[in-house]
Amino acid sequence: MHVVSDSTGADLGAAERAAKEFLLALGVTLDDEAMRETPARMARGYAELLTARPFQLTTFPNDEGYDELVLARDIPVQSVCEHHLLPFVGVAHIGYLPGRRILGLSKLARVAEHFARRPQVQERLTKQIADWLSEQLEPTGIGVVIEAEHTCMTLRGVRATGSKTVTSTLLGTLRADAASRQEFLALTGVHR
Repeated sequence: MHVVSDSTGADLGAAERAAKEFLLALGVTLDDEAMRETPARMARGYAELLTARPFQLTTFPNDEGYDELVLARDIPVQSVCEHHLLPFVGVAHIGYLPGRRILGLSKLARVAEHFARRPQVQERLTKQIADWLSEQLEPTGIGVVIEAEHTCMTLRGVRATGSKTVTSTLLGTLRADAASRQEFLALTGVHR
């Protein structure tokens, strides 16, 4: 079994000091009781957003020769926009057409988290999940769709509250075969 982990080596003390300087530079007062521990909470919060939990990739032989779509919908995804370091939050729909091996279903969510827990853009995140699963499983097809709300777009700038960005990566049969592609996209519910 293959253990996947990201060790960030975060220095929370340095992050707390930097957060304090950052907030003070923006004119945020840290003198009252409610704000005194904000730099420490901010450092811990970002460390959590940027650190994926290790997991063991669990695959099994596809002894039954199952060749129909396996799809996990509405997997929660949280990441941080690499341009503004503001969160984006949404769901991933990940499906594959099995080859010789099948995947423990919880691992689809773990793989999404693994790539999301770093400064990221949604387009790259979508592709990284699909490419990595394709490499690990060697399925006949893989599809990843992510729908997310970017706070860098909804809370600042254009302030397009409620808008969502949808990205997709389709590989193998799910890209090449129109019927398989349509089945995958219909089952994700993206056309709602």
